[in-house]
Amino acid sequence: MTDKFDKEPADAKPSAAVSKEGGSIPPEAIKAIPVRHYGRWVSGVVVLALVALLINAFATAEKIQWSAVGDYVFDPTVLAGAGRTLLISVLAMIMGVVLGVILAVMRLSKNPVTSWVAWVYIWFFRGTPVYVQLLLWFNLALIFPMLDLGPIYKDEMVDVMTPFMAALLGLGLNEAAYMAEICRAGLMAVDEGQTEASHALGMSHAKTLRRIVIPQAMRVIVPPTGNEFINMLKTSSLVYAVTYNELLRATSTIGSTSYAVMEMLFVACIWYLVMTSVFSVFQYYLERRYARGSLRNLPQTPWQKIKVNLMAFGSERGV
Repeated sequence: MTDKFDKEPADAKPSAAVSKEGGSIPPEAIKAIPVRHYGRWVSGVVVLALVALLINAFATAEKIQWSAVGDYVFDPTVLAGAGRTLLISVLAMIMGVVLGVILAVMRLSKNPVTSWVAWVYIWFFRGTPVYVQLLLWFNLALIFPMLDLGPIYKDEMVDVMTPFMAALLGLGLNEAAYMAEICRAGLMAVDEGQTEASHALGMSHAKTLRRIVIPQAMRVIVPPTGNEFINMLKTSSLVYAVTYNELLRATSTIGSTSYAVMEMLFVACIWYLVMTSVFSVFQYYLERRYARGSLRNLPQTPWQKIKVNLMAFGSERGV
């Protein structure tokens, strides 16, 4: 028979040292050394240096009169143009949302005629540029000199298709095509069992849409709709082509008479940034409200994050 011996490898280290008194000594704590990411520091320094060079190039440019930017930011003509930009954007977005919901319902309808008409509408308005559509509406008088609706209304097309009307139709009808696809995606995101259960309770198709399907689809529809409105604020600058006196046209007119072309473009950029930033905040809280049905714990708002950080900083200083 072979005797069995428990031998440890020569290079094995004991798990715990034994003191002279016979007790065990706990091992030393492991000192974790974090990995140093030198590439992050280098890339960060490079990016900051490029940004500093860009800012310095514009700040020290001799041909840019920065004092003119401050003088014209709150000019009455510029403020009026910003107001018209906001007005045409809101009205076009309302038209796009209302018509988009109708087109989405038509697209999902089992009636082949309404479904086909909605598909053709979306195909045309999504397939042609907004700029071209604006010009088509503005020059409609070349094809139809008179707008004759029989006993209801009759007038010259030039008087009907004003720059405001051409801008509203061009932006609103184009936005309706995109909103139709957004609304269709939201409606299809609702489980079919919800519709079947409402029909089993005796609800009509219209009431099911109004009370069951659309409220649940809003969680999917709201975020891209907010993005579409912010995009509408910027796309409204294209109505410059139909001589509607919005923000870009107002600043360009001042720039052409005062020879401060670049300065007035900077003024337009400032107001576009202000409007999009304000509505981005509204979009954030609106998305947060409609996310209550899908998230157990809502994400903290920026103000709540600031308060938590301040409280944590105060408690550390107290300790």
